[in-house]
Amino acid sequence: MAHITLSIPDEMRKEMKKHPHIKWSEAARNGIRQQLYQIKGVISGKELLKRLSPETQKALIEIPDSKWVEGYKKMKEGEKRRLKLLTQALPSKKK
Repeated sequence: MAHITLSIPDEMRKEMKKHPHIKWSEAARNGIRQQLYQIKGVISGKELLKRLSPETQKALIEIPDSKWVEGYKKMKEGEKRRLKLLTQALPSKKK
């Protein structure tokens, strides 16, 4: 992992010291990640939900957990099948 050095105002450092339970390196990484996502046009799940119509938001909230689990399992199985087909389609290396 690469390392970077940040300069922050003294007042900010004083405030940070009041919260030693917070992993400030992780907070900085998250902030940088969010900025990069914003540059790339990637949005978070929360942001996506905000952009949905109220009717769609309500419909998603009303889906029972069992349906989400079922959908996730189907997605994983589909991904396994896709990967299997891809590996079968790749030419084998002969030595």
